[in-house]
Amino acid sequence: MKKVGFTTTIPVEIIFAANLIPVDLNNIFITDNNPHTFIDFAEQEGLPRNTCNWIKGIYTSVMQNSVDKVISVTGGDCSNNHALTEIFRSEGIDVTTFNYPYENKSRYVSLKAEMSLLADELGTDLDTVQKFQGNLQGVRSKLKRLDELTVDNKVSGFENHLWLVSSTDFNGDYLSFEDNLDTFLDEAERRERIKSNLRIGFVGVPPIFTDLYKFLENKGVHVAFNEVQRQFSIISEKRDIVEKYLDYTYPYDISCRIEDINREIKKRKLDGIIHYVQSFCYRQLQDLIIKREVDVPVITIEGNEPGGVDARTKIRVESFIEMLEERKK
Repeated sequence: MKKVGFTTTIPVEIIFAANLIPVDLNNIFITDNNPHTFIDFAEQEGLPRNTCNWIKGIYTSVMQNSVDKVISVTGGDCSNNHALTEIFRSEGIDVTTFNYPYENKSRYVSLKAEMSLLADELGTDLDTVQKFQGNLQGVRSKLKRLDELTVDNKVSGFENHLWLVSSTDFNGDYLSFEDNLDTFLDEAERRERIKSNLRIGFVGVPPIFTDLYKFLENKGVHVAFNEVQRQFSIISEKRDIVEKYLDYTYPYDISCRIEDINREIKKRKLDGIIHYVQSFCYRQLQDLIIKREVDVPVITIEGNEPGGVDARTKIRVESFIEMLEERKK
């Protein structure tokens, strides 16, 4: 079967229903043994140094022939995807765009039209996709259980991050993914609870740092909430495939995200929030709103290169942890 790559979370049910293999291009980049080679390749090809490294990773993943077709999300994700789409087309690569509607008015109609166009492009139709979506509801419910075990201190923040972020494409095989998840949940249910002094949440795009979760765990901090990764797992239990992706907060305006974040802060009893932002990403501007409207203390950290957390960021996070511990006394 042919592989279809995509630049961020899309209705993956459409790809599966078309008997194609979904590939999240971000995962190819970040799970490579040496992701820096992806960045180096893109810069040698001419991509500017002051461009987001996720874009460079996606560019290299496609140019090194990892997929047969690309779906570029040009509405609701990175604004650089417009230019990236043009570059791919100039190279003769088969690219289709997908847009999450920004305006709330007639959002259902607009999203349904986008999904129908994508289904048609991939050789299926929305009725077939609607029937197929029930095949993924079981594994999505188990991912919800994994998230509940994270709140219950039986699954670490890193494990939560890894499973949820992998659910964007189910590693290309949702049946095998579900089998592995069953094994993990069976083991996690029988664990002792993780001991921690503080409970914090991550909001923003998944961090590019490789050791941030371990650094926090060593400080006695349990990451009980991964906002965007949880959204990537499409938590809505609605049966209508369009409504399911309308409940997905990431691609729409920030108010949807703020409402979700504050609800989960209260539910998960979080002491603070780490807002991760990627260098050169337009979403950094939303930090102003997040700090103003989120109900607990927020620290913003910025990353650029794949690898360990830099010393300056470690010192800032340590100070934030000390401040939160003082507030709890």
